[in-house]
Amino acid sequence: MPIKAALIDLSGTLHVEDEPTPNAIRALQKYLRESGIAVKFVTNTTKESKSTLHNRLTKIGFNLNIEEIYSSLSAAVAFVNAEKLNPFYLLTDDARQDFPAEDKSRPLDSVVVGLAPNAFDYEHMNKAFNILLQQKTHKLVAVHQGKYYKRADGLALGPGCFVKGLEYATGCEATVIGKPNPYFFNSALPATLTAAECVMIGDDANDDIAGAMNVGMHGVLVKTGKFLPAALSAMTTPPTVVLDNFAEAVEWILCKKPC
Repeated sequence: MPIKAALIDLSGTLHVEDEPTPNAIRALQKYLRESGIAVKFVTNTTKESKSTLHNRLTKIGFNLNIEEIYSSLSAAVAFVNAEKLNPFYLLTDDARQDFPAEDKSRPLDSVVVGLAPNAFDYEHMNKAFNILLQQKTHKLVAVHQGKYYKRADGLALGPGCFVKGLEYATGCEATVIGKPNPYFFNSALPATLTAAECVMIGDDANDDIAGAMNVGMHGVLVKTGKFLPAALSAMTTPPTVVLDNFAEAVEWILCKKPC
């Protein structure tokens, strides 16, 4: 079945902090967009609001619309609204902007965890712990539970261990929103296309590639960002293809597109 849409990870795939990966800007703008293949940017980034993320990408040199970005934050906001939650947030101040304001007329009834380095201290974690203990119905919502992510100075700890710590201490099982969950990928798919018509390009063997392939998508793993050979070796089902970077992934997609 021909590929009609590309879901593209951001951090580690298109860019690392404020630097694009090799030839990524030209590959996206000149080749992928001009091919007619639909594009959506899917990310587990939880430190930045969608607006801040869009501004960062445009400053780097990428040309994209803010509506093309679908993040785990976007999916978590939709979940909080659908469940009518009044959470305590372990998020950065910037990411917090995307969520509903606290309803001070109601008690806090849940905890939402993203990547929030300044909030992962004893006082914040203890408050989250006590909110979850108050009622069995109180929800622990993990925007994602990534183990680590790529910074310019190397790999850095993700929010996953803090989510697991709250699960361990409270006996509460987290509702995980972002990649690799089927909920995230199914909600990110273009409405008119099937999973088999889409490809996921990413640097994380588990969250990006295994997650996408589990819902029926093609999976292109790139060796930039937080790519680790050990994570590739541990995969039960290998990626559709493994390539050096995003630009090579675009070349592969265009070779698969029928004339």
